[in-house]
Amino acid sequence: MHKFGVLTVSDTCAQGKAEDTSGPNLKRLLCDCQALGVKQDEVIVACVPDGIESVQTVLRRWCDELKLSLVLTTGGTGFSPRDLTPEATRPLLDREAPGMVVAMLAKSLVITPHGYAIKFIYSIMPACGVRNTTIIVNLPGSKKGSQECLEIILPALPHALDLLASRTEQVSALHTQMAGDPPHTQTLGSPHTCPHGLAKEGHNSHTKPGRRVKEDFHNVASRPRHSPYPMLPVEEALDIIMEHTPTLPEEECHTLLDSLGHIIAQDVHATFPLPPFPASVKDGYAVIASDGPGLKTVIAPVVAGQMSTVTVLPGTAARITTGAPLPPGADAVVEVEDTELVEKTEDGCEEKVIRILSPIKCAQDIRPVGCDIAEGQMVLSRRDKLGPSELGLLATVGVTKTRVFRSPIVGVMSTGNEVASPGESLEPGKIYDSNRVVLMAAIKEQGFGSIDMGIALDNRESLVSHLEKGLDEADVIVTTGGVSMGEKDLLKPVLEEEFGAVIHFGRVLMKPGKPATFATLERKGQRKLVFALPGNPVSAIVTLYLFVLPALRKMAGWPHPQPVHMSAKLGSAVRLDPRPEYHRAILRWTEVDALPTAVSTGSQCSSRLLSMRSSNALLQLPAGTEGVPRLEAGSVVKAMLIGSWV
Repeated sequence: MHKFGVLTVSDTCAQGKAEDTSGPNLKRLLCDCQALGVKQDEVIVACVPDGIESVQTVLRRWCDELKLSLVLTTGGTGFSPRDLTPEATRPLLDREAPGMVVAMLAKSLVITPHGYAIKFIYSIMPACGVRNTTIIVNLPGSKKGSQECLEIILPALPHALDLLASRTEQVSALHTQMAGDPPHTQTLGSPHTCPHGLAKEGHNSHTKPGRRVKEDFHNVASRPRHSPYPMLPVEEALDIIMEHTPTLPEEECHTLLDSLGHIIAQDVHATFPLPPFPASVKDGYAVIASDGPGLKTVIAPVVAGQMSTVTVLPGTAARITTGAPLPPGADAVVEVEDTELVEKTEDGCEEKVIRILSPIKCAQDIRPVGCDIAEGQMVLSRRDKLGPSELGLLATVGVTKTRVFRSPIVGVMSTGNEVASPGESLEPGKIYDSNRVVLMAAIKEQGFGSIDMGIALDNRESLVSHLEKGLDEADVIVTTGGVSMGEKDLLKPVLEEEFGAVIHFGRVLMKPGKPATFATLERKGQRKLVFALPGNPVSAIVTLYLFVLPALRKMAGWPHPQPVHMSAKLGSAVRLDPRPEYHRAILRWTEVDALPTAVSTGSQCSSRLLSMRSSNALLQLPAGTEGVPRLEAGSVVKAMLIGSWV
C-alpha cells in the first residue's frame, strides 16, 4: 500500500499570512488518480518555511522513517534568496531523474508557451529523483504551475512506484504490453528489455544504481563512475548514528568488580549514616571540653572497631585512635601532639597521667554522625559511570551488586583478498592485516568487549558467512575495506540484499574516511549496527574514534557519548585540504601557555599508520578555500581527544 506526502514550502503560508492552495490541490489530484489508488488518509500534507534545514528535516522523516512512496514539494524553486527547495532536495537524493524535469519543461512550453513556461525557464532547475524507495519531485509554488507539472508526470508515476516497490508482476505485465506481447507470457524474473533504463540486470536490481546483485567482474566496465550516496557533513552523519543507536537493556552485576567501567542503571541511597557514630579524627585523648587544659587521669583505651564501655568523667581522658567511636561523656578529642606525659604506670608501659597543653573546643577533631553521608542520601545517580571511587562508595554503603546497562559486544572483521593475518606466510601481492589489531585494541582501551571475526574474502559467500556468524554473537559489527568504488567492493550490496540492512549513509565529507558507511538491520528481533569503515589503516581508526565509539557509549548508557573536544594552537603552519580534515597530532603543554600546542605527526597519508603513533588528538581542520588555503602557526583549532585519556 502506497503512502504519499505533499510538502508546501513557503514562508508566508507557514506563518499564516497566506493560504496554501497548492498543497491541498496536489493532494486532490493524487487521490483522483485511479491508477495510483491512494485514499485521502494516505496522503500527508505539511507546510514549512523556506530554507534548507526545514525542508530536509521533513524529507528525511518522510523518506527514512515513514517510508512514503512519493513526496511532492511545491514552492521554493524561484530566484529569491529564500527559494532553496532544489538545493535542499538534491543532496538527499540517491539518484536523480532529470527526465521528469525535461518532460515538465517541454510540456509546459506547449501548454502555456508565454505564461508559466517562461517563469519555469527563469526559475532554479527543480530536483527530481529517488531517496531509498521514495520518489521526490520538486514542483512550482503556484497552484496552476504545480498542477500542470504534476499532470505531465502523473501517467508515469504508477509504473515508477511499482519498480521501486519491486512489484514484479505489475512491472512485467506493463513491459510485455509495451513490447506487443500478450500479458503474463514472460516467466517471473526472465530477461526483458527495460525501457525505463533503471534495471539492466533483471527485476531484482531495482534498487540504487550501481548496486550489483552478483559479482559480475567481467562486466566491470558497466560499474558506476560516481557514488550513488550523497556526501554528508560529519555532524549530520553523527546525528544519524545517534538517532538509530539504541541503549542496551539493563543487567545485574553479581560483584562490584564486575561492574567496573559500566554505567549504573539505578539510583543508590545510603540506608545508614556515615559515620554511624561520632568518631575521632585523630590519635589522642577523648575529653570533656569544659574541663579545659591541665592534668588528666588516663583511663581505658578506645580503639577503632569497638564501642567503649567506659565513661569519661571530669578530670579524666580516654586514650583513643583515629576512627574509634567517641566514648560516653566525652565531647572533644585532643591530639597527642598537644599533650605531655606526667606519670607512667608502675610497669612503665602505660600512661597514667598526662597534661593537656592547649585550650579545648567542644566537638574539636570529632566527625559527627552522618557528616560524610547522611542516612537516605543519594550516593550514586542512574547513568553515573562506575570507576574505582564509585565502587568504593557502593562498598561504603554496603551494596554488593547493582544493576548496570549492558555493554555492547563488537565484532571486528577485515575484508580483502590481499590481506593476511600476522604470522601467516606472506604470499606475493599480499600485506599483513593491521586493522583488526588496531580497532580491537582501541575498543578494549575504551572498556568494550570485542570478538575477532577474521578476514572475509572479496566474494559474496565469504562475506555472508563471516557476517552471519558475527551478527549472531555481536551487537555491533565493524568492518574495514570493501566500501569504496572498486570492482570488488561488495559489502554494501551484500548488507542490503542478504541481510535486509538499511544503509543510512555511504559517504562522509571528511579526510580521511570518505567512504565510511553506517547501516542498521534486524537480526532475531534485535537491532544490529554495522559500521563499514574504509580499508586504509588511518581512515579506519579515525572513523572508529569519530563514529563507532560514540555509538558504543550510547548503547552502554553513557549520558554524554559524544567525543571530547578542546582548543589547541598549531605548532606549525598547515596546508588545508579541499575536504575538512582530521589531522593527527600530539598535544603538548607548557607552564606558560594557556592552550596546548598541537604538533603534527608528519605525513597524513591515510595508509601511513605511523601518523597515529603517539597521537592523542585529531585536529579538526576546515576545508581550504582560495582565500584561506592554509592555517598559520599559532592558529587556534578544535582538537578531538583520542586514546586512553577519553
